[in-house]
Amino acid sequence: MKEFKHTRLDNKSFSDDDIKSLIKEYNIKFIKLQFVDINGQVKNMTIPSQHIEKVLNNEIMLDGSSIKGFRSIETSDMFFYPDKNSFQILPWRNQDGANSARLICDIYNADGTPFEGCPRCNLKRVMKEAENMGFSMNVGPEAEFFLFAKDKDGNVTTSTQDKAGYYDVGPEDLGEDVRSDIVLVLQEMGFDIEASHHEVADGQHEVDFRYTDVLTAADNVATFKVAVKAVAAKHGLHATFMPKPIFGINGSGMHCNVSLFKDGKNAFYDDKAEYQLSNIAKYSIGGMLKHVRSITAILNPTVNSYKRLVPGYEAPVYLAWSLANRSALLRVPAKRGNATRVELRSPDPACNPYLAFAAILEACLDGVRNKIDPPAPVESNIYKLTTKERKKQRIDALPGSLADKWTNLLLQELPLVNTLLMSLCLQREKNGILSELMFPSGKLTGILKDINKLKEALIASFFIF
Repeated sequence: MKEFKHTRLDNKSFSDDDIKSLIKEYNIKFIKLQFVDINGQVKNMTIPSQHIEKVLNNEIMLDGSSIKGFRSIETSDMFFYPDKNSFQILPWRNQDGANSARLICDIYNADGTPFEGCPRCNLKRVMKEAENMGFSMNVGPEAEFFLFAKDKDGNVTTSTQDKAGYYDVGPEDLGEDVRSDIVLVLQEMGFDIEASHHEVADGQHEVDFRYTDVLTAADNVATFKVAVKAVAAKHGLHATFMPKPIFGINGSGMHCNVSLFKDGKNAFYDDKAEYQLSNIAKYSIGGMLKHVRSITAILNPTVNSYKRLVPGYEAPVYLAWSLANRSALLRVPAKRGNATRVELRSPDPACNPYLAFAAILEACLDGVRNKIDPPAPVESNIYKLTTKERKKQRIDALPGSLADKWTNLLLQELPLVNTLLMSLCLQREKNGILSELMFPSGKLTGILKDINKLKEALIASFFIF
């Protein structure tokens, strides 16, 4: 059997024959059809490789009623539509010379239409909207995670692997070997890794991979989570992307560096403009600042998410933008030209990357469409401002919880409702999970009438109380 060495798929497409040839060449016995549920959890169905023809012809079915946010038991038949360019051999799944590969899939209805609740399909729908406006989006996510030890019985503990800090080296940083193995696995899968290091908190780590188009970036985040957990397990450790697993230390974020491109050029860059930021960049900042309180329910989807979003732990809390100031929600890193970007600092790695990126892109597009000017940048340390000083500068705060009044804006943001709610169809209203606190009486019914394809209640188990 030939030793596998991944060839990156940049600007390259795989045909059916290419995939069949790779299956034979690398002794691939199993194909994992990968997708994510509404909560961003990676799911898969494993198919013996001898049935690859059915896979490539979109003939493999799944039971949508068993997946959160998908279908009722009465209309449960759904189909995997694999993205052929996502074909990857999984480095951690080699058993006795037999390899496993994965294909990332969109979920389709039985009638051959994209499922309206498929997170990946919804991101592609917003990408099409951007394309119609002449734009594409690049995203560079920075997902942090913790490594926890296991006890003698193999149970996960809350004891971190080490007591190291930011940029520490070994022997204090006991995670060096794990991170190195993670990097090697990701490189084998075609990731362009830019850096890895120990983060601020005990047992906390970060691996940074290069920005790419928004769909590939979302696919990469999903793959990254699986790879990190798989490598950690081989070291006898448990990796978690929980935003705030330990009280009193920094939590894990997923800063998102975003930029819009037009005609192959960075649309955020204008060398003659103030700060060398184009109007497109400023309008995008304005759009994100306008909508961020409502889409926080998507960027920070769990109760635990809000344990991180508190002052004192370098987490963004206040709605402002800056050029260098890391106490602001949005900042513009120093690089210009094609590297010009805006860093949104509030998302955490518990989010569904497809829905999160769709929401961010939609907010940027709304800013551009309606020419939403942002306020002046804030370069002072916002954490040190008094409540009175913040009020004077009109600096608002992010929601303090999922039940915060600002999450009601999710139902009031009509430019975003179609994008976000169509992606958030979860449990039926009869389950009794919908909260009057979040959904004032009568509003939900009115919105459902505006969304013909959504006939079932929305946004239920996504919010964990």
